[in-house]
Amino acid sequence: MSRVWNFSAGPAALPQAVLERAQREMLDWNGSGASVMEQSHRGKRFIEMAAQAEADLRALLAIPADYAVLFLQGGATQHFAQIPMNLAGAGDSADYIVSGHWSAKAVSEAATYVRVNVAASGEADHYLKLPARESWQLDPQAAYVHYTPNETIHGVEFHNIPDVDAVPLVADMSSNILSEPLDVSRFGLIYAGAQKNIGPSGLVLMIIRRDLLQRAGRPMAKIFRYAEHAANDSMLNTPNTWGWYLAGLTFQWLQEQGGIAVIGERNRAKAELLYQAIDGSGGYYRSPVEPSARSRMNVPFTLHDAALDTAFLKESEAAGLLALKGHKAVGGMRASLYNAVSLEAVKVLTAFMQDFAQRHG
Repeated sequence: MSRVWNFSAGPAALPQAVLERAQREMLDWNGSGASVMEQSHRGKRFIEMAAQAEADLRALLAIPADYAVLFLQGGATQHFAQIPMNLAGAGDSADYIVSGHWSAKAVSEAATYVRVNVAASGEADHYLKLPARESWQLDPQAAYVHYTPNETIHGVEFHNIPDVDAVPLVADMSSNILSEPLDVSRFGLIYAGAQKNIGPSGLVLMIIRRDLLQRAGRPMAKIFRYAEHAANDSMLNTPNTWGWYLAGLTFQWLQEQGGIAVIGERNRAKAELLYQAIDGSGGYYRSPVEPSARSRMNVPFTLHDAALDTAFLKESEAAGLLALKGHKAVGGMRASLYNAVSLEAVKVLTAFMQDFAQRHG
């Protein structure tokens, strides 16, 4: 079986070199005679691997020393609830910027643990453009400001880090972390599900300013407290050893590509190529998102006639183009262009789109 061109929104494509290395090491990892999944997380080999993965990530993103790096479980959705548990006390409020499906879900999960103030929302515009920064109604006394820099379903992305003064900025970067250079010092907390730009599902990466680890003032089990995980090097309980290992391999692959600056330029080129194909199709394909808010990672688009959707999906899959169906909430098509998706893959997609348009009129 040959590899397909994978445009899945998540779980998403992993670098082929990472998969091939994992395949080679499956039965004998690091000379141990067993796979990484069969190793004790308390063992010397695993602890060294975990430390190297963190060091590589810190180098890639130039993470300051006053930030802890955690490798957690539960998916980003679990942390929609766990973040207010850790960063807000009883009676506190938090500001949320709602720009799409995932930030709206973050609001609903957080509301159990904190007074949520929706400081801005793009819902009235069907989440096809971002709420203007001057419209945000922020509370200077808020425990934190939460936003989602990239929305995978609606395909909108913040291209600048918002200034929220002294209030800690919390970002769900599940779908755009490691996709371009990032000033980590602008944030109080960054978290990301792994299954788009880091590795397989089941792992959550968190970068948190150390002073915020001391905030939790409400009773909770140790397993929910970020400070406990930091104090135990993310091994308070048995971690996702397979996910952590593959994340480490992905960090090494990113370094081999030349680092995040190189990856960022590659991602810009991929997105530009696809948007040019859409905009230059004479209306055959359309992007519903306001151009200034277009995502580099997730590109939703529609055909001029929805009756052609079934044929487009059937023929694209036959051509080896996987997972182009749009989310059920918005319909149409969607191509996700995460780090492991090559420029060649996007060229194959745009050539198919042009050929399909010519054949179907």
